Amino acid sequence: MRKAVVLALACFGVNTAYALEAEEILGTWKLVSSTRKILETNEEFNTYGPRPVGWINYGRDGRMMALIVNDDRPKPESIEKMTDPDRVKLFKTVLAYSGTYTFDGKSVTHKIDTSWNEVWTGTSQIRDVERQGNRLVYRTRPAPFSGDGKMSVVTLIWEKSP
Repeated sequence: MRKAVVLALACFGVNTAYALEAEEILGTWKLVSSTRKILETNEEFNTYGPRPVGWINYGRDGRMMALIVNDDRPKPESIEKMTDPDRVKLFKTVLAYSGTYTFDGKSVTHKIDTSWNEVWTGTSQIRDVERQGNRLVYRTRPAPFSGDGKMSVVTLIWEKSP
């Protein structure tokens, strides 16, 4: 019924943004794209390359986890031959965290208890959420970007995994 009402309102140019049900974000989602806008310059670019690899999962138990890596991540020859510069490149091309989450229908709050970046551990990361078909569009609130500290907004598009 809600879909029919939304469709009818859209035909008349009425804003059809609505709160999502909590059930709609449950499960596993694959990252489709991630773009970053630097607020000071309005410069926009791919956050993790043109084809980032990433997953986010929301469980019924209120726990979540996310992993994102650059599409051009370096692959050292072996663990034994890995250098400190290799480790730095690997660290700079990954985002990973887990914790609990709450969802109010329009934004999700990740309360991080484990993170690749200890600055995030113990913090709450808020994402505004919009549904577009089988995709979720996340927008971060303006914040310093973990890679360079510049105030930014990141938009991530996630597609529901079958």
